Amino acid sequence: MDMANSATHHQSDSKRKKVELSQDTVVSIDRISNLSDSLICHILSFLSTEEAVVTSILSNRWKLLWTLVPKINLNDNRREENPLSLTHIVYRVLALHRAPLLRNFSLTSFSTCDPFHLDTWIHTVISRKVQQLHLQFSHSKKLVKLPRTVFTCKTIVILELRADIVLDPPSNFQFPSLKILCLCGIVYKSEDSFSNLLSGCPVLEDLTVELREDLDSATSFKIIVPTLKRLEIEVGSVSPKPHDYKFEIYSPALDNFRFYGDLCDLVFIEKLTKLVDAHVSIYAGHWVLENGLHYGARIFKLVRELNCSKFLSICPGQKECLCFDSVYPSMYHNLVRLEFGVNLSNWHVLKALLLVAPNLKVLVLDKNDDDEEENRLCCIGPPDGSGCLSLLTAFNFNGFEELEHEVEFVKYVLNEARFLNAMTIKINDKHLKESLLQRLSMFPRQSTKCLITVE
Repeated sequence: MDMANSATHHQSDSKRKKVELSQDTVVSIDRISNLSDSLICHILSFLSTEEAVVTSILSNRWKLLWTLVPKINLNDNRREENPLSLTHIVYRVLALHRAPLLRNFSLTSFSTCDPFHLDTWIHTVISRKVQQLHLQFSHSKKLVKLPRTVFTCKTIVILELRADIVLDPPSNFQFPSLKILCLCGIVYKSEDSFSNLLSGCPVLEDLTVELREDLDSATSFKIIVPTLKRLEIEVGSVSPKPHDYKFEIYSPALDNFRFYGDLCDLVFIEKLTKLVDAHVSIYAGHWVLENGLHYGARIFKLVRELNCSKFLSICPGQKECLCFDSVYPSMYHNLVRLEFGVNLSNWHVLKALLLVAPNLKVLVLDKNDDDEEENRLCCIGPPDGSGCLSLLTAFNFNGFEELEHEVEFVKYVLNEARFLNAMTIKINDKHLKESLLQRLSMFPRQSTKCLITVE
């Protein structure tokens, strides 16, 4: 009888444990239900509004949680569908949204947007003290004029305008809180539209400008922003002979500068004494050969303007125009890291930079062409002066092909850099790793601590 009771008791305990285990499992699986509404809304803010709305089917509690998320992100990527569907969605979302403040409103459309509807939406989000506004209208049948209502917003901190938008700001307005401005591929109503916009941004710190010549009517731009810390300019071209843009820049507080594309005429009104990080990637199209001397001088002029930078990344182009000028820049006393896009037409640019960078510690070379025969006239040996790599601690060469001038430069680095700790050579043909490593290990070197790696 005792044995029977013991067995029954054991079975009861076993069932109880299974029930408890099952309950624990359910609790662990549904752990998200224990989170507060505010935390769930924070999680939902990382989703698009469309994805957040889908969560409303989970339970009654989730039904309206998406309406409390202080962010609306609508992306109409269904180009072939009726544009009225997007109009209906935007109105519906704005009507249901209950967050007391709207931090972020983002609208991307691939169809024509009615000006009346857009103005109504902008007025609504401004009334909710929007802080970040992102508008993009790509592949529209006609250009979309930015509503004047936008320029009445006093709370906006980030403004991003992309594609097929016409900018025509009023002569007297203020964005007192705007710190980040991104203008990509938009149309300026007049030559003064750009400067008028910037004049109303008294605390602007970050500016990105992307020009599309198929849309731009303006070719001259003035950036007079004393508070600006970061500036990025990208010039894209689709024609054989693109516009020759001109930028006049007065931003003495600038510490980060980036330029990509066809090099335009950049005029810095004041020396960039606070510059820390500069990145320049120049595309020199075939059209520059007609004015090679002028274009080459423009490249070297920009190089000289960046001599206060601490970190410099530069790809100065691949065309013969670089051979039409010589570089005599000021000293780069602050430069500790240099990334250089090297090819046979610009080794002399690298040579000149190394001669005037006495405190360089990291040198990275990225080979970015096929070493065409037509460019060999510019290929020269290592710098003539000794001691210009005396403080170098790390050297990387990406795309090394073991050409004679490349090997000579590597030998020069090993012979000059007495504090070199690491040399990394990356090659395309992995079968040559061992033989190349063996060859490099035979070269004399100043640093006994240098570790050579071939990848």
